[in-house]
Amino acid sequence: MAVQTDRRRLLKGASSLLALATLGGVASRDARAVSQRASGDAALAHHPAYSSIDQCLRRAVDDGTVAGVVAMGATDRGLVYEGACGRANARTGEAMGPDTVFWLLSMTKAITATACMQLIEQGRLRLDQPAGEILPQLKSPQILDGFDLSGQPKLRPARNAITVRHLLTHTSGFTYSIWSDKLSRYETVTGMPDIGYSMNGAFAAPLEFEPGERWEYGISMDWVGKLVEAVTDQSLEVYFREHIFDPLGMRNTGFLIGSKQKQRVATMHRRQVDGSLAPEPFETNQRPEFFMGGGGLFSTPRDYMAFLQMLLMGGTYRGERVLRADTVATMFRNHIGDLQVAEMRTAQPSWSNSFDQFPGTAHKWGLSFDINTEQGPHGRSAGSASWAGLLNTYFWVDPVKRVAGSLFTQMLPFYDARVVNLYGQFEQAFYDGLRRA
Repeated sequence: MAVQTDRRRLLKGASSLLALATLGGVASRDARAVSQRASGDAALAHHPAYSSIDQCLRRAVDDGTVAGVVAMGATDRGLVYEGACGRANARTGEAMGPDTVFWLLSMTKAITATACMQLIEQGRLRLDQPAGEILPQLKSPQILDGFDLSGQPKLRPARNAITVRHLLTHTSGFTYSIWSDKLSRYETVTGMPDIGYSMNGAFAAPLEFEPGERWEYGISMDWVGKLVEAVTDQSLEVYFREHIFDPLGMRNTGFLIGSKQKQRVATMHRRQVDGSLAPEPFETNQRPEFFMGGGGLFSTPRDYMAFLQMLLMGGTYRGERVLRADTVATMFRNHIGDLQVAEMRTAQPSWSNSFDQFPGTAHKWGLSFDINTEQGPHGRSAGSASWAGLLNTYFWVDPVKRVAGSLFTQMLPFYDARVVNLYGQFEQAFYDGLRRA
């Protein structure tokens, strides 16, 4: 009998494993010159200028960098590259494809931020509004000041109120245990459930610093999900579908999954000490106490690229407006002032390596995006927005060169050096291809 991954270990510091209620059929294919778009769209022809990307993907599978991978790129003219190589299912051998289903984890956050910004456009929320006006649990936050001689946590009241902007920019004081020794210890001592269990008890987590005084990645976007639900009186599952997924044609994106559909999700792998990859089965939590705005969604590369193209096009995709153009521009600006996005130093190396997308250079935070202030090493412009998901999924949106790209794998630990190298190769080859096409 196959050994299932311990659920606490798998979900530690991330989101509960949730997926969509009505997945379409999964079309699987290797990277190739012509592939059929979903829903009967015209075939997308790959220009020979992008052939080096296909070679990168094949090489990554052949040398064991990944078990399977999907890469996609778009401009303001539409999707211009999609390629896939390797296997999506380690048991059946099903091939990876642009319609394979992936756990988005923290790539969910940009979608939750989009929902929040829709409400700000409507005047139902304000960026600098104290979040406690909507959620009473945030009226009197406590800060973890360490532990006493008996090992019990020492808490004190926060001086500053948590605002909506603080939550959207990870300056609220909330953290993740994967990158926080203090929060890991707090969970152990108090028995507080990790956010990954999708139990409301996880929202009892204390802050680690005064709101607004520094940047540190954490569960803030799960609180934003709670704000959206409170203001709209709808679950995130319903609100996202009605106001984001349906308008964008994202039919393969959502939180809930049926038993027959679990097998369509890409197999998760873990990098072993010898550098090899081993499949690691997991169970999905289908009875969550809340939908996780910080990391609960499943999607396909094609669906997620529709979302990225909407951002690239100033809030509109195929005639459907999801956000105003000025709202998208606002999301791509620095919202942390003189604060800096800092390296996320791992507290749990089995789940994540230390993470810094732009080591040695300053980078800022927009409304749910990492913003590089200098040109990136592989082609993206200064002022581009980007982020990632725990299972080594990545994206960027370049508003200057009008380019968006994404890379999808499903493996741990996060920020795997070999996958990061592949991501850089893809980005470089995509920009090079654009110049030659």
